[in-house]
Amino acid sequence: MRKGGGKPKGPFRTVEVRPTMNSEIKHPEVRVSIPPSTGVGKDEVLGVLPTASALKKAQEMKVDLILVSESGDIPVCKLVEYTKWRYMQEKKAKTLKKNSKSTEVKEIKMSYKIDVGDLKVRQKNCFKFLRAGNRVKLNVQFKGREQSHMDLGYDLLDRFMSAPELEEWGSMEGKPKKEGRGISVMVAVRQERIKREREEEKAKERKRKKEEKMRAETEGGGGGEEIKMVEEEEEEEIDVTKETGGEKDQVLNELF
Repeated sequence: MRKGGGKPKGPFRTVEVRPTMNSEIKHPEVRVSIPPSTGVGKDEVLGVLPTASALKKAQEMKVDLILVSESGDIPVCKLVEYTKWRYMQEKKAKTLKKNSKSTEVKEIKMSYKIDVGDLKVRQKNCFKFLRAGNRVKLNVQFKGREQSHMDLGYDLLDRFMSAPELEEWGSMEGKPKKEGRGISVMVAVRQERIKREREEEKAKERKRKKEEKMRAETEGGGGGEEIKMVEEEEEEEIDVTKETGGEKDQVLNELF
């Protein structure tokens, strides 16, 4: 153990944590499966084998026997090259991280007497939040005797959502309702609009890669180095609508 305070000397190195595999596996028998070559789909199950037989199978296939789970009665192993298995794990972790981000609830506050300029600023912020996949809570607040003008609050929310970009990207979750000294309504992003934007981005990326490939072949006299096309996304994508767990409230305090 290093004594004293301060920073450790020398450069930092990232130590790779490798799974138990091949001759390191000491269990007498293991449950074996072979992942699909594409990384997508179900494994080919070989069943329970003596570890010695599983190692022999790995040698025949010129792959590794990797221990992936010891939680059950019989440990689970996969027959796959270690470099390929590591790539698959990194890709899976990246996908889970991307899809596990909880949807945030942004709140936009305003007075029923808000001027046109400030209203446009809030509409712009709402559009930005929706495009990022967040839900937005619109809150029209009243002070004291202003509560006698609640009807103007409902009109304001209708005008707020009449902006073309908000009509395209958002939709009210139910009707505005009175909440304390104000009127509020939740606005959710239209899933079909997000899906369409993702498809448009993928199409642009494919077009860009195709143009790069054609340009490289032209410059190289038809024998240019091939540039790989954009890798297709995995079939399983978690819909934003399923990411409603663990919501966090982030309030935009812009009350005038």
